[in-house]
Amino acid sequence: MTEQPRPAPLFRPRPPQTPAQVSSTHHDPANSTNPIPSSSPAFATPAHPIRPFTTNHAPPTPTILPILIPPATLRPLAFRTFTKKHNLTLSSAALAALATFIGKHCGAGWREEGLAEKVLDEVAKGWKNAGGGVIVEGDGEPLKSILRTLGECMRGGRILDKRGLSRQSSFAIGSGVGNDSSGGDVRPGSFSRADSQSSFGMSALDVDDDDEDQTNDPRRWLKVVGAFHQPRLTYNVGKKHFEKISTPPSLFPPPSHKTHLFRNRYNLIHQRLLRNEKFQTPTVARSAVVPSLQRSTSSLATTQSSYTITPIANLLGRSGSQHLLLGLLTIAPNGTLAIGDLTGSIALDVQHAIPIPQEGSWFAPGMIVLVEGIYEEEYNSNTIGDAGGIGGTISGKFIGLSIGGPPAERREITLGISGSELNGQGDTTAGGGFGWVDFLGVGSERALGSRMRRIEQRMMNHHQHHHTPSSPDDDDISGRARIVILGELNLDQPRTLEALKKVLGLYAAEPASSCPMTFLLLGNFVSTAVMAGTSSSGDSVAYKEYFDALAAVLGEFPTLLASSTFVFVPGDNDPWASSFAAGAATVIPRDGVPELFTSRVKRAFASAIAELDRSSGGLGGDDLSRMKGEAVWTTNPARVSLFGPVEEMVVFRDDMSARLRRNALRFKAPPRETTEERNGETNATAEKESRADERRETEDDILPDAPPPASSPPPPSSPPAPLSSAPPVETTIATRAPSTTAPLTNIPPPSAAAKKLSKTLLDQSHLSPFPLATRPVLWDHADPLSLYPLPTALILCDPGAERFVCGYAGCWVVNVGGLIGGVKGERREAGWVEYFVGTGGDRRRGKSVGKGRERIVERSVGF
Repeated sequence: MTEQPRPAPLFRPRPPQTPAQVSSTHHDPANSTNPIPSSSPAFATPAHPIRPFTTNHAPPTPTILPILIPPATLRPLAFRTFTKKHNLTLSSAALAALATFIGKHCGAGWREEGLAEKVLDEVAKGWKNAGGGVIVEGDGEPLKSILRTLGECMRGGRILDKRGLSRQSSFAIGSGVGNDSSGGDVRPGSFSRADSQSSFGMSALDVDDDDEDQTNDPRRWLKVVGAFHQPRLTYNVGKKHFEKISTPPSLFPPPSHKTHLFRNRYNLIHQRLLRNEKFQTPTVARSAVVPSLQRSTSSLATTQSSYTITPIANLLGRSGSQHLLLGLLTIAPNGTLAIGDLTGSIALDVQHAIPIPQEGSWFAPGMIVLVEGIYEEEYNSNTIGDAGGIGGTISGKFIGLSIGGPPAERREITLGISGSELNGQGDTTAGGGFGWVDFLGVGSERALGSRMRRIEQRMMNHHQHHHTPSSPDDDDISGRARIVILGELNLDQPRTLEALKKVLGLYAAEPASSCPMTFLLLGNFVSTAVMAGTSSSGDSVAYKEYFDALAAVLGEFPTLLASSTFVFVPGDNDPWASSFAAGAATVIPRDGVPELFTSRVKRAFASAIAELDRSSGGLGGDDLSRMKGEAVWTTNPARVSLFGPVEEMVVFRDDMSARLRRNALRFKAPPRETTEERNGETNATAEKESRADERRETEDDILPDAPPPASSPPPPSSPPAPLSSAPPVETTIATRAPSTTAPLTNIPPPSAAAKKLSKTLLDQSHLSPFPLATRPVLWDHADPLSLYPLPTALILCDPGAERFVCGYAGCWVVNVGGLIGGVKGERREAGWVEYFVGTGGDRRRGKSVGKGRERIVERSVGF
C-alpha cells in the first residue's frame, strides 16, 4: 500500500479558531467590529461569519464556611462600632444575634478582612434610621428585619447589592456607594457621615446639603411648637434614656397616668443629681474616716466624701441617724407637711430647717426638694393614712435641718456638647448626655447642632454686613435678628392700643430689611375673664370686637405684617378656658385663641402681603420677599425654636409669683448674729466675684453670662462643701437699649425676688411645680411643662412681678410684665423686651456682641 502524499503545512486544514484568537492574530483596523477577516476556505474559516459575542462570566462567589463566633469575642469590636461611633448600646440578645449573623455570612475572615466591622456599621446606621432607641434590643422585630435585609444584599461576606438599601428604608447608604458587582471591597469612607448622625425627627426641619445657599432670612429657621404638638417622651430608669410614648393622649386618661406624671418628674431630677459630681462616689479610695457631724454657723457640715441620697423606706430601724432625702413636698391627709419618694412618705418637721440659700428660693407643696436632717422613729403611731411602712407612710418624722432645691444642670451638660461644637467648628463626637434625643421634633443636637450653628453664624455675618446702623451703638448688631416681646395686651383698654401703635411705629420707621423677625404678643388679651357668667365679664361679641380693633391697628403697618411673624400666646382670661374658670387658674397647657375671633387679624396680614406684592418696590427684590409675614396663634405654654436645636425659647403666661407667695413654706428667721455673719460672707464673696469678673472681662473680653471655665477637682483630702454652703445664684444683668424717645438709663441688678423666682423654676425644671389642686394640669400633656433640658431663654409674663432680666445656669430668665409700665407724672410709659438671635455663639466663644449690648435688652417709650 502506497502512502498518500501529504499536503504542505500551508495547505493543511486547521482546526476552527475562536473569534478572540482570530482577532488577536488578524485584526483589521478598517473593520474592527467584525473579528472574522475572511471567509476563504484557504484560511479554514466558515462560509458564514459567526455572530460576535462578548464573554461576561460573573466571577465565582467565594464560598463562605459558617463558623460559630462567641459573643464575648465580638464584644470589643461591637463596642467600638455601636457605642463609640454611633452612641448606641447593645443588649446581650442583640450581641448574640449579631455574632450568629456574622459567623454565618462572613465566615473565618470576619476579623482579618474587616468584614464584621462593615456589617456592624451598617446595622447601627439602619437601627438609627429606623427610629430605634439608644438600646439595641435583640428580641424585637426591628433588628431581625435589618439583618434579614442585609443578608439578602451580601455576597461572599461583602455587601454588594445596594438596591434594597435606601435612605427611606431601614438602612441608609451614602450617595457615594453605587451598585458594585465587581466583587471589590467597599471602602468605609464611601458611606455618608450624615447617615451616622441621623436621629429621631431629623427630617422635621428638611435640612438639605444646599440649605446654606438658599435664603438669608433667619425666619427660615424659626418654628413655633405648640404644647399639643411636642413629642411625648418618658424617662426609662432601666435603660437610662428617653422613650417615646406610643399610646395616644387623652383628655380623660386612667388614674395611673396621674401617678406617672409625678414619677417622671422625680426620675428626671434624680438622674440629674446622680450625674452631678457632688453626688458621685469618688473612684480613688480615700482614707477611712467615720462620718461625723460638725455644727457650723448655718447648718450641719459633714466630712463625708460625697452626698448620698437615702430612700425613705430605708429609714426604718435607723432612728437618730442623719440622712439626705430627695422627695416631693405634699400635704398629708391629716394636714401636716410630708415628703415622699418612690418608696414611701414620712412626716416632715421644718421648724428648725434653714433654707439654702437663705431667701434665695421658694419652697412649696408640689416641689421636689433636698432635705438634710435626722430621723426620729415612733413605735406607737396611729397616723391617718398609715399604710404600714414600705410603700406607704413611714412611722415617725423626719426633722429637717436644712432644705434646698436640686441644683440645675446646664443645657450643654444635658445634651453632651463640647466647646468646639458650640463654636460651630469641629465634627460631632460621641459623649454623655442626651444629644441624640429630639425633645421638640426639630432634630437632635447630635444630628443637626453643628450644621445649624454654621448656618446661624453665616446668616448673622450676612446681616451684620448689610445692616445699616441707626445709632453709633448699633453698628455691629443685626436689626433683623431680633424678637420683640410684649406682654399683657389688654385690648379692652384704649391705652393698650395707643401704646402698641407707638411701639410698632418705632419699628415701622426702620428699613424693611432691618425690621424684627418676630413679634411675641402675650395675653391676657382682656383684663377680665370672658364669658364667665358674671356682670363684669364680656361676651363673645365684645371679645371679637377687641380683636377687630387690634386688626385695625396692625393694618397701619403693612411692612411689619408682610415681613415678620406675629405669635399670639393666650392667658387665663381668654376663651374658651375662661368660660368655666371665671378668672381662676385654668388647666394647662391650654389651646390658643379660637379661630372664630381671629379672622379679621388674618385678613389684615393677607391684605398687607397683597399690597406689597402689587406695589412696584415691594421688598425691593431682597431675599426677604420669599418669606412672607404670618400670624401664629399658639398654645400656652409654647416653644420657639431658632435654628433647630441651637436656640430654644419657652414662652409662658402665668401669675406665678402671686401663687408662690400664697403657697410657700415659711421658715424661722435665723439668729441676728448668724444673719450678720452670713451677710458679711456674702458681701465678701460678691466683692471677690465682682473683681474676678472685671479682671476676666478686661483680659479675655468674656461677657458676664459666659459659662465659667472648668475648674480642677479638689484634692482628695478636702471634704465637699456642706449642703448649706451652696454657691450663690449665678445671675447676669441686662442693659437697657437706646431708645429714640427715652435716654439711655442703667437698670439696677435683678432684685432678690427675681433671683428667687428664676432659681426656683430652673431648679425644679418645671413650669408648674404645684399640686394639681392648685394649678390643674392635663395628665397626658404634662411634657410641655418640663424645662429639661434647660432652654436658651425662659420668657415669662407675670404682671404681678417686676420686669426683670437675669441669667441662671446658662439660661436667660425674662419677665416682660405688662405693656403699660405705669405713669410717671403726666407721661405714660410702655415697656417691652428685645431678644437678639445669634449672639449666644459669640458669647460662648468669649467675644463681645456689641458696644454696650446684651443678649436681651429692655426698652421703654412714652406715649
